[in-house]
Amino acid sequence: MVRYSLAICSLLNSDALAKALLDALGRGRYQVFQFHQAPEFLKFVCQEERNIDCLILQEGPALAEVTQALSQRSIILPALIVYDPPERLEQADHHPTTSLIPGKPLYHAAEVRLPLTALSQINTEIDHAIRLFLRLPPSNVNTDKDDILTVNLATRSVDLQTQQERLAEKLKERLGYLGVYYKRDPKNFLRNLSPAARHAFMEKLKRNYRNIVILYFSNDATLNQQIDEFVNDAFFSDIPVTQIVSLHMELMDQLSKQLKLEGRNEDVLLDYRLTLIDVLSHLCEMYRRSIPRDS
Repeated sequence: MVRYSLAICSLLNSDALAKALLDALGRGRYQVFQFHQAPEFLKFVCQEERNIDCLILQEGPALAEVTQALSQRSIILPALIVYDPPERLEQADHHPTTSLIPGKPLYHAAEVRLPLTALSQINTEIDHAIRLFLRLPPSNVNTDKDDILTVNLATRSVDLQTQQERLAEKLKERLGYLGVYYKRDPKNFLRNLSPAARHAFMEKLKRNYRNIVILYFSNDATLNQQIDEFVNDAFFSDIPVTQIVSLHMELMDQLSKQLKLEGRNEDVLLDYRLTLIDVLSHLCEMYRRSIPRDS
């Protein structure tokens, strides 16, 4: 399979939908393998399991049997299920038997469902499906209703952690930091934190940055590690680069006032522009190498 692309395997009911899917996915980022018949699909997935990054399945009479077959073979992969929304079925006066039950996983608890009317969002939803899969707590899949990955009753025990590590390793190999990007949890983004949690996080970030500034022109062996930790914190909290600049300027202003009170020359602070450049270059490179591209 092609390096630097996500491998998508789909089982769709019509040529028209298959074409629409390819149009929605665009070019460059995905390598797509499409099937219309379940036996051929299952044979391919069994052979290429280690190379597939996400499944796209269409709701239909055979869907439950397909997901059951995958589970029986201990094949648990990120999955996106596309379906006709109820209002569309009513307009078409068509009411097929559905295996999808709202709120109840059909394949596993990390599956993502997307109405066909929102196919233009499929790039984002593929990212979402992979992100959910990688964040699932390591556990064995079983038939317990309360298990994190409750699936079909025919499902046998699956080592989820092994599956996740394998996918994360593939992403790291083919897409650099992209595997790290998928592990980011939007709940931990600065903008989504409570006011109290946001304040506590920013205070911690300021303290850490101040330590970096203090040590920057020293021979401290921990400096690089502290910069890496600071950049990781900023990355996983999705902090804009402009906010890091503001944090730096605020600290420089504080140090400037302190130097003035001590009767010392504040020009020395200009040298710490190198600190800001160093930190931002690390952060920008992490964003550049990690954020999924649509083309």
